[in-house]
Amino acid sequence: MSEAPRVRFAPSPTGYLHVGGARTALFNWLFARGTGGVFVLRIEDTDRERSSDEMTRAILDGMAWLGLDWDEGPFHQADGFDRHREDCLRLLREGKAYRCFCSAEALKARREAAGGRQEEYRYDRTCLAVDPAESERRAAAGEPFTLRFRVPDGVVSWNDAVHGPTRFRGEDIEDFIILRSDGTPIYNLAVVSDDIEMRISHVIRGDDHLSNTPKQILLYEALGAPVPIFAHVPMILGPDGKRLSKRHGATAVGEYAGQGILPTAMVNFLALLGWNPGDDEEVMLPPELVARFSLERINKKSAVFDTDKLLWMNGRHLSLTSAGELLPLVAPVLVERGLIAEQEVEARHDWLCGLVDLFKTRVRTTTELADQLASYLAPEVEYDAEAAAKHWKDADAVAGRLGAAREALAATDPWEPQAIETTLRGVAEREEVAFGKVVHPLRLALTGSSASPGIDAVIAAMGPELVAQRLDMAIERLRSATVHENR
Repeated sequence: MSEAPRVRFAPSPTGYLHVGGARTALFNWLFARGTGGVFVLRIEDTDRERSSDEMTRAILDGMAWLGLDWDEGPFHQADGFDRHREDCLRLLREGKAYRCFCSAEALKARREAAGGRQEEYRYDRTCLAVDPAESERRAAAGEPFTLRFRVPDGVVSWNDAVHGPTRFRGEDIEDFIILRSDGTPIYNLAVVSDDIEMRISHVIRGDDHLSNTPKQILLYEALGAPVPIFAHVPMILGPDGKRLSKRHGATAVGEYAGQGILPTAMVNFLALLGWNPGDDEEVMLPPELVARFSLERINKKSAVFDTDKLLWMNGRHLSLTSAGELLPLVAPVLVERGLIAEQEVEARHDWLCGLVDLFKTRVRTTTELADQLASYLAPEVEYDAEAAAKHWKDADAVAGRLGAAREALAATDPWEPQAIETTLRGVAEREEVAFGKVVHPLRLALTGSSASPGIDAVIAAMGPELVAQRLDMAIERLRSATVHENR
């Protein structure tokens, strides 16, 4: 029985977890979970100068926020240094690599000369001609050298899981360096050595690695290891068709978390950047994505990051999420604004959840949701001037209707939407005005706005005490305006 698939996500801790890396991690995770495979996390930290523990932590936090749990790791590429170096020396011993004594200055001069002739530069194998015994003597004498892999003749080909049959001519690949003059292994060698050690069966990564693949395949073969299945996923572009970058706005996953995006929405959105389920379904939770994901449905063309689409999708996920799950995301914002104390959140949990349920289908982010809840917690209502000019034009008459509504609502039982609507219709009938003449001024008095969910639902969610308090404030405001006008 063959071993379960093994995939890996191998970020470099030189920056935060960006959208492109998060999408790569997601595709690997979905594939592993859908096939019963193993998801390995490896931190490629061999660039000691640019790597940092802070960035490693940020990457791990970003993956945890997305819910991308790993089965093995995190491993650190730097810990494999001795194995990487031994693999290089093994290739040297077997004649599959050779020492190159060409100085950086000499190589630069040759590269510039080729550029002057408008030719593409490739290493000319000067040092391949050095006799092995002479090479040993010069190395023993302390002369600096790199190790170059000897690219064999022929074609390097593989059947890419996304792009299909892919091939590179060996003659177009220069004898590339695998060990620097300071004795440290080069990226391509380290990656292959680690993937062999970790028994990686599928390498799912971005198209930007496509040019590395033929070199890595040659290294797998030279080290006598099976070549994994490669799947190169399309790049993510900004709306202008250029590679996604900071100029397009937020690119780090953590920034979206701070902007009120739900992790399930981000996962859903990222999954559809370069993959499609084969039908028109767009809103999916992680379990459905796992069940439906396949390498075969990854697109060849680049995907465009559309912020408006992300916000739309986030709104859909907000509506699917329970108030109990959403409240912990918005409560800290309300506490920070001084609108409610931490201990009050638990004490008023059910009331706050009622407000969350009222508004979660009308907003696109948890930030917007917090703003809506804030209007119900603020000690004073800020009335929209345009709405006041329209619905509170006859201040004295409006104050009378609001007073009648206050009195009728105080006697309403049960306190639920249907009974509240019946009460308000009764007020309109007794006041001999259209229903809207009661509802619109009432909505403004309670929320400060001319737009809200249904007034019966708003009143039910607010509760009798807050409704009475806000109606008293509005009536006082209107009567003060009447007194001022009559002076």
